[in-house]
Amino acid sequence: MNNNKCGQLYAVGVGTGDSELLTLKAARLIQEADVVAIPEKNKGKADSFAWEIVTGAIDEENIKGEHCFLHFPMTRDASVNVPAWQSAALTILDRLKQGKSVVFVTEGDPSVFSTWAYIQEELEEIAPEVVPVIVPGVTSITAVPAATKIPLADGKERFCVVPATYGIDCLESLVKEFDTIMLIKAGRMIEALSAKLKELGLEDTATYVSHASTDKEEIYRNLDDVPQEHRYFSMVQLSIRTRRGVLRGKQSAA
Repeated sequence: MNNNKCGQLYAVGVGTGDSELLTLKAARLIQEADVVAIPEKNKGKADSFAWEIVTGAIDEENIKGEHCFLHFPMTRDASVNVPAWQSAALTILDRLKQGKSVVFVTEGDPSVFSTWAYIQEELEEIAPEVVPVIVPGVTSITAVPAATKIPLADGKERFCVVPATYGIDCLESLVKEFDTIMLIKAGRMIEALSAKLKELGLEDTATYVSHASTDKEEIYRNLDDVPQEHRYFSMVQLSIRTRRGVLRGKQSAA
């Protein structure tokens, strides 16, 4: 905010789960903040993955600011979501108007499929004078390739990131345009994705990763081996370039 009477707002990415991936800047801001705003899934239960990451790196006694939990319902129902986003934005704005600095912590990176986007949009409408500082964090888009040991891209290669729910519908065109495709939120789409890849003859290009960078991390090279239960923190990496013969090893052998 430009108004000296108001506090500064920060949107801070805390990474994908491994608390050691929390950046030095993120840790400093969290410890210095007057208020730490924390998204939670279930109202009143303080169940926040972002907060687990933070407290895995910083002792709670060293986080002296107010712990302000904000409810973000796990639903696609706009009639439920929008009021929750508005309420969260108003809560943050109230603290800012008191002259307090507020750090909103979010899994991964604030700019990549993040709850922060909803807060930012609401604040832009009700308080356009608020100018947040956005602090990037490690995302699943890089944590997954770190787990699979398969690079996203090099040289002239291209990669894209799409939600699995939409990616399957346009997969046939995507595989023609990109060398690597990252399908996020893939937990409920594995069966449909596996069928589509088999239809395209690309089933051997997929690697499934759940809970990348955490002690719960699981990797499956065959989608048929992925357990049936829904995995919230899951992604599928499609390495299409392996079918085009453009990997360095194949180029050398050619």
